[in-house]
Amino acid sequence: MMSGTLPRRIVPPIRFGAHNSVRLIERNMLVYRRMWTVVVSGFFEPVFYLFSIGVGIGQLVGDVTSGGGVPVSYAEFVAPGLLAASAMNGAVFESTMNIFFKLKYGRIYDAMLATPLAPGDVAVGEIGWSLLRGALYAIGFLIVMLLGGLMPSWWGLMALPAALLIGFGFAGVGMATTTFMRSWQDFDMVTLVTLPLFLFSGTFYPLSVYPGWLQAVARVSPLYHGVDLIRGLTLGIFDWSMLGHIAFLLTMGLIGLTIAGRRVEKLLLS
Repeated sequence: MMSGTLPRRIVPPIRFGAHNSVRLIERNMLVYRRMWTVVVSGFFEPVFYLFSIGVGIGQLVGDVTSGGGVPVSYAEFVAPGLLAASAMNGAVFESTMNIFFKLKYGRIYDAMLATPLAPGDVAVGEIGWSLLRGALYAIGFLIVMLLGGLMPSWWGLMALPAALLIGFGFAGVGMATTTFMRSWQDFDMVTLVTLPLFLFSGTFYPLSVYPGWLQAVARVSPLYHGVDLIRGLTLGIFDWSMLGHIAFLLTMGLIGLTIAGRRVEKLLLS
């Protein structure tokens, strides 16, 4: 005779497996294959900024002294900052609004967790998809920089993995933050954070033009670490601070990834 007690649901442990995560990336590729204009459109915003601000205003500004004390054109100064900002914006958009819809409305992850995928696989897969989209934007933007003569050093090709590192850091934190959001109104806070980061992280001006207190605030900005890292690579200016930038962004992404995996488990398997 069957007991009236329902069997307990077996909850798979959190793990971060590469094989299962690839399946989720493949699923996203199939979905966006019919919406390729959405993916491509994200490439044009930083390019428009580059030509309107970097090239247009650059004619009035003239040369700018970089962090290494080397004078460079304003367009060469702004281009790596826009690349870093593009990596941030793409990662944040993909890991917040899109994931919130899948989590709260589309119920996509409920169906996924009925398969061998675990919460950690979902977190890794979604962040991996964010990095893949970010890589497409970064490659296109680097080609524009090369054609425009805005990359004085061939070390600038290393800006691609640097942009992916920025995307990893912001995607991890973005997805972790999304799991705590309750409604679409909460996304106002995302803009409230990313807009000041975009404007005050050394993207458009050297930190030396800011007041001392604002320089101190800007140096703890995650985007500043990305901007300074990419700018140093494209201009061929190296110092030990680059290792600090890499460590900061990597730690930021790993913490966000861990929190995201645990939160997905709590929300969907509890």
